[in-house]
Amino acid sequence: MSAGVIVAIVVIVAIVIIALVVMLVVRKSERARSRRREKAVEHRRVAEIHAARAQRRQAEIAEREARAEREQAAAREQAARLDEDRRAAAEQQERARRIDPDTDEETGVEADEHPHR
Repeated sequence: MSAGVIVAIVVIVAIVIIALVVMLVVRKSERARSRRREKAVEHRRVAEIHAARAQRRQAEIAEREARAEREQAAAREQAARLDEDRRAAAEQQERARRIDPDTDEETGVEADEHPHR
């Protein structure tokens, strides 16, 4: 064999080896990229689950807050009615005292209750 043929064979073998190495590196890189994509998809899935939970909890909290505000409004309304009822009762008591013939107008005490009579 001539030196030119040997050099050509060595060059061809080197090119084949380099091509194989490049193919292996590319394939390994593609596999790594694919694994990273899969991990990213899984992370996104988990993030969506957490976001949905957070959104549901936020809705529950908003509902509780709205319920509490309604309860507070109802309590204020009841307190206002209570004040009105007390005021009306006091007014009725005063009217009754004023028109009762058995009540001393100055003291507001029934005439039978006076200790000095």
